[in-house]
Amino acid sequence: MITIMSASFLEILDQLPGRELHLNAGTLLFQRDDIVRSVYVVRTGRVHLLRRQEDGAVFILQRAGPGKLVAEASLLTKTYHCSAEAVEPSLLTIWPQAKIRALINRDKETALTYASHLAGEVRTARLRAEISSLRKVRDRLDAWLAWKEGSLPQKGEWHHLARELNVTPEALYREIARRGTMK
Repeated sequence: MITIMSASFLEILDQLPGRELHLNAGTLLFQRDDIVRSVYVVRTGRVHLLRRQEDGAVFILQRAGPGKLVAEASLLTKTYHCSAEAVEPSLLTIWPQAKIRALINRDKETALTYASHLAGEVRTARLRAEISSLRKVRDRLDAWLAWKEGSLPQKGEWHHLARELNVTPEALYREIARRGTMK
């Protein structure tokens, strides 16, 4: 039996034997309609969940960085509803989906921890949608900073923040420079 004691779902997974997977930038992890066989956690790098439209538009549904599960809701489905692609060199840990589902089915605490994880992801998605609905870069940045308790990422990561805020990197850099106090 796995010891829970208010562990996160990722901590539970880390107690299980998994294997490492290295992906180069641009490598597909899976495609839409592929059968779900594994559960993935990003250790280093970034993996995006993508939905490609017939007109060529691409929607990013998840930006999974270090410590994030990729397509965690797929744990309960037979096929993927989107594709996943490494956007930079990435290291992932993977576990067989069947083993994780079996653990959730037999252990109530693990099931509740997984449900809690999913609820947190829903809250985060709603907050990101609300931030993206704001019209001005300064308002988006203010909302993001309030969410993150006033802490900007390292300067080399600001381009990732711009993508998360759905603004151009240049617009974000101008807003940060305008504030002058954030380094």
